[in-house]
Amino acid sequence: EEDLLNDVCREVVERWSDSQVVDSKEEKEDEVQAIASMMEKQARIVVKPKEVSQEEKQRKAALLAQYANVTDEEEYPFPALLGAPSPALFRNTNVEDVLNARKLERELLRDEFQKKKEQDKLQREKDKLAKQERKEKEKKRTQKGERKR
Repeated sequence: EEDLLNDVCREVVERWSDSQVVDSKEEKEDEVQAIASMMEKQARIVVKPKEVSQEEKQRKAALLAQYANVTDEEEYPFPALLGAPSPALFRNTNVEDVLNARKLERELLRDEFQKKKEQDKLQREKDKLAKQERKEKEKKRTQKGERKR
């Protein structure tokens, strides 16, 4: 029975592996078929060449001619490329711009602070005058009350 069992197992494994080989062959054939059909579809698509009008051709030719006419002065406009460094040509103004913006902001804040300081001073003076007036009114009231007695 063990021999029979081993034979049956071996036969099952062989048939299974044979079926796997057949399936993979079929899958490969399907893939090849799909690729072939895609290529046929792409071959059917015809790309029409772009029609360029005579006016566009003339414009393009004029642009190319304009850029082709470079004089010796225009060819090397940057002295830094010739070996003579020019710091004024490539000056970075970002730092200066940021510093100027901060300076302007500080000046504005300083002006606002001065205005607020003056307003506070005026308000204190008003409060002081109002306090004195209240004291004087209270004093007058008390004097009237003492006279009536």
